[in-house]
Amino acid sequence: MARTKSKKALYADVLAWFTENMPSVQSELNFKNPYQLLVAVILSAQCTDKRVNMVTPALFERFPDTKSMSRSDEAEIYSYIKSVSYPNSKAAHLLGMAKMIEADYGGKVPEAMNDLMRLPGVGRKTANVMTAVAFEKPAMAVDTHVFRVSARIGLTQNAKTPLETEKQLVANIPRQMLGTAHHWLLLHGRYVCLARNPKCKECGLQPFCAYYKAAQTKAKPKSKDSIA
Repeated sequence: MARTKSKKALYADVLAWFTENMPSVQSELNFKNPYQLLVAVILSAQCTDKRVNMVTPALFERFPDTKSMSRSDEAEIYSYIKSVSYPNSKAAHLLGMAKMIEADYGGKVPEAMNDLMRLPGVGRKTANVMTAVAFEKPAMAVDTHVFRVSARIGLTQNAKTPLETEKQLVANIPRQMLGTAHHWLLLHGRYVCLARNPKCKECGLQPFCAYYKAAQTKAKPKSKDSIA
């Protein structure tokens, strides 16, 4: 019987594979500064990055900063984002976010996690994205893709919530790699390790993946000598 790979070895193998095969990764959201990224990430909740990138150019032209957005209203903001998911609530979040940043942070997007999570429409995942991408600090944002892929590979065990997944990943991935690892896992989940029909035959992580190994074992035909 083959020995089960240790957690440390598994993480090393998976990170090495991503390093070799996806050396350059970045957010698929289009942005030029922390304000634009914050807006885009708020809009991206349960919505595709492609759709968000379609609406943000006009939105940013009309609202180049939090000051201009804070002086608007929900109806006008809605008119620019009505094609994204849940536009009414997101319009309210964007307006509230802009007003709070103007009132409490002098028009500058705060960098501290606690401050970010005070903002309307900003949960832990969004705050971690801002920390890692906008401010280039160690952070692991866990969305549905990261949550699913981590569990399938076997990087996480018995994680029931995004926070539990985040804690396990942070404990085992070198701090300087956390932001990059987030993009690796997210993009792998978006394009290869799909929720319903994962492309296992195309996946280079087959040798390390617990999900793939379990599927292969299940698919093996019974021996002719086995008892029915």
